[in-house]
Amino acid sequence: MTNTGSFLGRGWSFPPQFNNNGQINMVSELQDIHESLTILLSTSPGERVMQADYGCALKKLVFTEINTTIITQIKSLVEEAILYFEPRISIDAIEIGCQDSMEGKIYIHILFTMISTNTRSNMVYPFYMTEGTLIGT
Repeated sequence: MTNTGSFLGRGWSFPPQFNNNGQINMVSELQDIHESLTILLSTSPGERVMQADYGCALKKLVFTEINTTIITQIKSLVEEAILYFEPRISIDAIEIGCQDSMEGKIYIHILFTMISTNTRSNMVYPFYMTEGTLIGT
């Protein structure tokens, strides 16, 4: 069995939580990648003082009309952010689900392969086109 933990990483849970001993809960491997992607897609470039380029500019699309151009732009923004800031995975596909678009919610389905283990996985990120928040997810 190979040790993939060093490349896949280990970090704080998101949102940060403490266990009964007062220590921060840690996550690793696939869970760490999922939480890292959530943080990446939820952060706008410029929000992090020491890493001004970090993030994905999805929030600039809030209140825009959902059409083919916007869907293509969303895919491009997500792909670019992952390319630059999540080196542990390679993207297989990005699909946009618009079934709840009338309520202002779309789903960004990211299919990816973890590079070090060649394991495929996916995650779905809900993006709210009429709100600037993840409250209620």
